[in-house]
Amino acid sequence: MTTLPSPAPLANRDVVIVGGSSGIGLEVARRAVAGGARVVIGGRSAGKLAAAAESLGEQASWGVVDTTDQASLAAFFDSVDRIDHLFTPAASYQVGPMRELTDSEAESPFVSKFWGQYHAVKHAAAKLTAHASIVLMSGAASVRPPAAAPAYVACNAAIEGLGRGLAVELAPVRVNVVAPGTVDGNLWAQRPADVRRASFAQYGRDALLHRPGTEGEIADAVLFLFTNTFMTGSTLYPDGGYALR
Repeated sequence: MTTLPSPAPLANRDVVIVGGSSGIGLEVARRAVAGGARVVIGGRSAGKLAAAAESLGEQASWGVVDTTDQASLAAFFDSVDRIDHLFTPAASYQVGPMRELTDSEAESPFVSKFWGQYHAVKHAAAKLTAHASIVLMSGAASVRPPAAAPAYVACNAAIEGLGRGLAVELAPVRVNVVAPGTVDGNLWAQRPADVRRASFAQYGRDALLHRPGTEGEIADAVLFLFTNTFMTGSTLYPDGGYALR
């Protein structure tokens, strides 16, 4: 007998987003709440989290967490009762050429983006339901380096390997990775306008769809990975065809 998918797969599910107060994380939270989920958002700024949770409504709550601090991660996940879906986009790092960055700067993507997600999953593991899903965040630079930034490129590739490894260890919990290209959203809005224009123009030349993505488009990819119950160990590239050129 064929089991039909639920018409509302996120209804009454518990979604945790580490890095949910802005950008792609907040957009995923909005879509999850609209789909009937309860959402917990985490991040480093209590003020931003409180404002984001208020905008999401009564289905949302929040907690302060620093992904570079395991005690902070442990305390955050101790306050969570259960997790049906986990998304971990929080990261802060520096990017640049090997010959220009200090060792500390070059290591920052691994410290924040790789080990931050690794430890987030480690501390969340006890709260995952039997058929939970996890979506890690890497980036299309993993397969097509946009410039001289070898440590950043390697970090994104390592996260995709981490997703495959965790899918094996945590099965039947599903683990996938979303690897966006350049996104016209919160992150780029914080950069100088001339830098943003030049980067978007270059991405338009490099990608098959000739434009950067939107936070909504990336959020839709994350929700697909949440709800497609036969996806695990995969990396999805919502990048407008950037990785193919």
